[in-house]
Amino acid sequence: MSGPSLMDSLFQRTLEDLIKGLRQQLIGEQAFISKALEEIRKEIKSTDLSTKSTALLKLCYLSNLHFHDMSFAAFHALEVLSSPRFSHKKIAYHAISLSFHDSTPVLLLITNHLRKDLTSTNEFEVSLSLQCLSRIANVDLARDLTPEVFTLLSSNKLYVRKRAVAVVLRVFEKYPDSVRVCFKRLVENLENYDPQILSAVVGVFSELACKDPRSYLPLAPEFYKILVDSKSNWISIKVLKIFAKLAPLEPRLANRVVEPICDLMRKTGAKSLLFECVRTVVTSFSEYESAVRLAVGKIREFLVDEDPNLKYLGLHALSIVASKHLWVVSENKEVVIKSLSDPDPNIKIESLRLVMAMVSEHNVAEISKVLVNYALKSDPLFCNEILGSILSTCSRNVYEIIVDFDWYVSLLGEMSRIPHCQMGEEIENQLIDIGLRVKDVRLELVRVARDLLIDPALLGNSFLHRVLSAAAWVSGEYVEFSRNPLELMEALLQPRTSLLPPSIMAIYIQSAFKVLVFCLHTCFVRGGSTAGVSASASYESFDDLSVENGVGSTVAHGQTCTSAPITNESIVNLLKLVELALSPLLGSHDVEVHERARNLLGFVDLIKLEALNSSGQEENDSERKGVEATKIIRLVHDAFSKELGPVSLSAQGKVPLPDGLTLNENLGDLETICSDIELPSSNTFSFGYPSEEKDVLSFSNLQIKEDSGQSNESTSLLAEHRKRHGLYYLPSGKSEVISNDYPPANDPALQGDNNDNASDLVKLTAESLVPKRKPNHSKPRPVVVKLDEADEKPVAVKHPESRDDSLSGAVRDILFGSEDILPTSSRSNLPNSNRKGKAKQHVITQVESKENVVDDGNSSSRRRKDHSHGKERRHRKKTAEERNETDRKEKESSSNHPRRHKSRQRAEEPLKVPPQTSVIPDFLL
Repeated sequence: MSGPSLMDSLFQRTLEDLIKGLRQQLIGEQAFISKALEEIRKEIKSTDLSTKSTALLKLCYLSNLHFHDMSFAAFHALEVLSSPRFSHKKIAYHAISLSFHDSTPVLLLITNHLRKDLTSTNEFEVSLSLQCLSRIANVDLARDLTPEVFTLLSSNKLYVRKRAVAVVLRVFEKYPDSVRVCFKRLVENLENYDPQILSAVVGVFSELACKDPRSYLPLAPEFYKILVDSKSNWISIKVLKIFAKLAPLEPRLANRVVEPICDLMRKTGAKSLLFECVRTVVTSFSEYESAVRLAVGKIREFLVDEDPNLKYLGLHALSIVASKHLWVVSENKEVVIKSLSDPDPNIKIESLRLVMAMVSEHNVAEISKVLVNYALKSDPLFCNEILGSILSTCSRNVYEIIVDFDWYVSLLGEMSRIPHCQMGEEIENQLIDIGLRVKDVRLELVRVARDLLIDPALLGNSFLHRVLSAAAWVSGEYVEFSRNPLELMEALLQPRTSLLPPSIMAIYIQSAFKVLVFCLHTCFVRGGSTAGVSASASYESFDDLSVENGVGSTVAHGQTCTSAPITNESIVNLLKLVELALSPLLGSHDVEVHERARNLLGFVDLIKLEALNSSGQEENDSERKGVEATKIIRLVHDAFSKELGPVSLSAQGKVPLPDGLTLNENLGDLETICSDIELPSSNTFSFGYPSEEKDVLSFSNLQIKEDSGQSNESTSLLAEHRKRHGLYYLPSGKSEVISNDYPPANDPALQGDNNDNASDLVKLTAESLVPKRKPNHSKPRPVVVKLDEADEKPVAVKHPESRDDSLSGAVRDILFGSEDILPTSSRSNLPNSNRKGKAKQHVITQVESKENVVDDGNSSSRRRKDHSHGKERRHRKKTAEERNETDRKEKESSSNHPRRHKSRQRAEEPLKVPPQTSVIPDFLL
């Protein structure tokens, strides 16, 4: 496509015309922008630089406002950049800053343009090129343009020097070896009296010190001088950030700096500088009692201020100091508690963090009660913040602050009923996790699960579906602790369960299967078929439960509960309930629900004869079938009686690999491997509708015997495998159900505390926050099962060859390797000048010893730098021949230079020299 004609250029629309047309357009915004882009694509191909620059300017506007891609104009921006007019250069640099990145194909073509403008006599052109370099610099540009940046660091034009100092940070980041060229001149700018230059230099060092503060300890005297003499709040804030990083590394430095910081807190009227002083004291000078108390007084001024921003900063400062000085939060507890009702959401969240910081095993119950009351009255967002804080704090380090697990399980049930509760997933995980880890709490856990299951109103709350799935699983897994299993069965099979998602409904059906097996085993196997037996008869895996002679009570972990008897009549009614509730589910489109419903109905059909054998008809045949049904009940009961426990995250990795087993990443050959395996015949399973069930499930005695024999064989194999690898068996997974609708309001009876006065809450909270003596608990804390590695937090792996390590290594080489880098103010305060050579030699010796001891982690990056700079000392290990050759040369040189030989010997003894003794001049320490 040819470029625009001269006439098109004369009538070209400017940026102002584009903006007016966009506001007044009648064809639609997208249509107008598409038409404008077509015009820009034509105009940008013009040979006239004015036309091209105008098109580029309009393209920049559309890119900024509507995020249109402008990568197609990269080369055209370079063409405009070659224009001698400053207005064209300004547009081109702006377009390049917006569109260029490391993968831009024409990025290398801009190097000469930048070099030319960096050496220009026009300070504004130099400024534009520096600004562009700070945005698009990569390794190649930073390396090629380092000499020009080095020259500009000493420019006589303050406007240019300020921008050059700011660009140095980007150059150092992309090309760490540029430190060896520019760092000395950057340090010299610390002595500049111009506030703009000084502000830029201090800002650069503040960013560098955040990455590796130890490398900048030798510059502490200069930073101290700036802190004392500076009149700029901005510069003082940046210097305080630097000292907050340096002070923990050198205690003597903290002892000298703390007093000037306290003076700043007393004298300054700037809230920003005051807050920075407070934050520096509470983070890095917390061992100085007087400074901390002064900072606490300033924090209190922030807390009582009417400005919500300052109040938030005061709460934030309290949260920082609370980790080391908890008494500070206790002194200001009234303000913290009242802030929970503040209209500002940020203030409420910060005060919530402070309250949770004071939670301990002695006051967790009281504080949780107060926070739950606040959650009842709060908006949905803050309500879930409160509930999430309670859950995360109580479950920290495997529930280390929880002593009474019965109370905590009841709290989880209460939290799930709070309006707007959206923490169903976390409550589900904790209910199951506590049941697996703490045996003594299972009785209370089943009671809480029962209360959740029998309430039909909760089934319509989508946010509680995950909690209900946990309650159903707990009820089935620990049914032996239930007072009334028949009631549980009715709750699991109630009609409103159709409101649940299929994944949750499948868990309900499986739990109903477990409860049914427990009831049948209790009635027919343990108690016989003629008399009712206690519903609390236990599984074989729980040795501490015992059934007492027909009294109907069970002793479980020292707790006695009365349970309802299970009779033949109740069993018959239970089987009818199962058939009535699950028959419609046989037509479900969900595979999991369909399969589990069919399994349970098939099991019911097998054992129906035992429950109906009292009619006296065909006694011999009924007795024989009853024995077979009892045998099936016992087998299924044994399969469910194995206790589940917590599983380590690394459990699968601990399973030994069997001999001869080859694990392939690609399963493409699976069909070939399994070609000799025959699929089951179609008549083995049926997925018909309820009308076909009787024909499908009517098994003959022969089929029962064959299936029983196969079941015995597979059960024995499964039992053997469980015996060997029982630790690695997991419960069935549960899929998540997420909804965006808020839950409906719950029963008003559950929200009786909503009308409490705020003063009562403050009073109760204040009492709960007062440190108490350790109470004598009525019962010891139950045993919580912990795994070796499952509950440990992952440790981040630090890569030794990062670019930050290279930058820090280059800075250490320069600062610790030569005193000439230090500013004149620092050198003038060193020991006497006649000992200058010795002091310099002593510093080098210390650095050599320090690098030999400390910098082993940076050996790979050190080798890379030493390879590019052959004149520097090499710290990598040498082979035996190279070491012998080096030793021979050192012996020859040591005979001519005995003093150098002695210094080399001292450098080989790193443990005899403190690593930081003379790095900072004595006048400061």
